[in-house]
Amino acid sequence: MARLRLATIACVVLAALAPPAFAARTLPHATTTPPPPSNTSSSTADEYLTPHNQARAAVGVPPLTWSTNLATTAAATTAAQQQRGRCEFADMGASQYGANQGWASYPARPGEVVAAWVAQGRYYAHGNNSCAPGQQCGTYTQVVWRRTSQVGCAQATCATGATLTVCLYYPHGNVQGQSPY
Repeated sequence: MARLRLATIACVVLAALAPPAFAARTLPHATTTPPPPSNTSSSTADEYLTPHNQARAAVGVPPLTWSTNLATTAAATTAAQQQRGRCEFADMGASQYGANQGWASYPARPGEVVAAWVAQGRYYAHGNNSCAPGQQCGTYTQVVWRRTSQVGCAQATCATGATLTVCLYYPHGNVQGQSPY
């Protein structure tokens, strides 16, 4: 069965939500279409932006804009992981940006990866700014973080056919003690 792992990393650790570095999620099916190249075209940018902005609109948060600078940095990150032959989550701890990462055992489409991050929203309780016990919602809260205004993403295809996706956010979200919206 195809697997998709998710990660959220921000400059400031979010104690209120306290997600682990990554979580396993199974997507309902594997796609057979290969992922786009790491250099993001306008249509690829839209594949990332549309599900981000749909999730943001659902909670009354302004839309994100595409940042080619963030996309270039995300592409460098995925390429470095790919070249190491590891094709696994990058250590983003010292980054000035917020980051969501996804790994799928198949050629996942950008919107599919973002949808998996957004699906964590079912575990987020806005009233007390926390995740359900034993669940993760940090990738979701980064997607809908009100103060975040820009995103840039990239994917790399691993030698095994798996896909590594990295989205970077500016300004970063998941600030301890603050609600995303």
